[in-house]
Amino acid sequence: MDLKRITSSLLFKIVVAIILGIACSFFFPVWLARVFATFNGLFGNFLGFFVPVLIFALITPAIAGLGRGAGKWLAVTTAIAYLSALVAGLISWGLATVLYPVLLAGQESVKTGDIEKGALEPYLKVDMPAPMEVMTALILAFVVGVAMTSVKSDTLYGGVADLRRVVMKVITVMIIPLLPVYIFGLFLSLGMNGKLVDVLSAFSKVLVLAIVVSFIMLIVQYSIAGTIVRKNPFRSLKNMMPAYFTALGTSSSAATIPVTYECTRKNGVSASVAGFVIPLCATIHLSGSMLKITLFAFAVMFMDGMHIPLGVAVGFILMLGVTMVAAPGVPGGAITAAVGLLSASLGFNDDQVALMIAAYIAIDSFGTACNVTGDGAIALVIDKLAKGTIQRSELDDDDELGLAAAIAGIEETEEKEAEGKADQQSADQATSKEA
Repeated sequence: MDLKRITSSLLFKIVVAIILGIACSFFFPVWLARVFATFNGLFGNFLGFFVPVLIFALITPAIAGLGRGAGKWLAVTTAIAYLSALVAGLISWGLATVLYPVLLAGQESVKTGDIEKGALEPYLKVDMPAPMEVMTALILAFVVGVAMTSVKSDTLYGGVADLRRVVMKVITVMIIPLLPVYIFGLFLSLGMNGKLVDVLSAFSKVLVLAIVVSFIMLIVQYSIAGTIVRKNPFRSLKNMMPAYFTALGTSSSAATIPVTYECTRKNGVSASVAGFVIPLCATIHLSGSMLKITLFAFAVMFMDGMHIPLGVAVGFILMLGVTMVAAPGVPGGAITAAVGLLSASLGFNDDQVALMIAAYIAIDSFGTACNVTGDGAIALVIDKLAKGTIQRSELDDDDELGLAAAIAGIEETEEKEAEGKADQQSADQATSKEA
């Protein structure tokens, strides 16, 4: 069963696609390679068409939900999660500025026009104009979402929530399953155009850097939280390690919620705060994902000679932070939501976007582990600010964020464990009486 789960995971499929793409680049005839170049062109155009809709459908209900949820503690937790993502992005920019001139010197990625004419040109091209620009979708989602927090319309909120479910269905049924083919076509193209060695060499360095920086980010988060709550940050971080390794194996923040909850409780966080913060942050706190996306994005820009001025980097990070808060909770969902910003803000072409997707998913589990482990630091801070109590009444109307179901599942598990212990105690008493 474990083998089946591994082979059905997106990471496994992406790895296989990369290996096959590299291998096939040595013997594929040009006419067959152009079939995959055609697919990549069509799929890339579809992403360009769909991403603005995706951004509007995900961000609008996420922002509107802030006005329907748990009052100030939902707002405070969301603000801390957003700030954490911004810090992660700024750390990435700083490291890229300092380290990339040495780490990636003399290496190039995939520039526009790298594919030779007459070699991997697609057989046909179909323009798919987007219904709106990415920035238009982002601003519209923000404005409508904020307005909906004051206009309490269940009909309108239900409409955007339904649109989100429709978009999520397109992501999970159409986009995610086709990503391996998209990645295969990219590495096939790289191999046939002589760019493969440079790309793999550069991205392997950035991959290792991203993993190291994720640990540094966790130390920073727990150092700040430890200072606020006056607890040993390294002991608190050590208590969260079961959640880290569980997320490393599952690549899912949602699947790790019960373990993250128990680890957070070991750090002294009250049940009401942990039961509120952990399920919420599993959805909105993606500092690890922000680290991965920004590190690889800035690497692609550096290798292709694209400037990374602070103004452009900050603008991209600010907008990406909003996208991360509303990113869908499916493997590869965060990078799919970020595709539009990579193109609109940083000027990425389709091949560069495909490289980003491959690199992101390659270390998806490390980013997820960083996300969920960081949730424990946020829980420590909220527990201190809320003085250990979040009232049950403050948890109303959070079904749209998936909180109620997650909390109910945790409480049900606790109740069953308590019932099991009570039954065991009764049985032991009866046995002792008989003896």
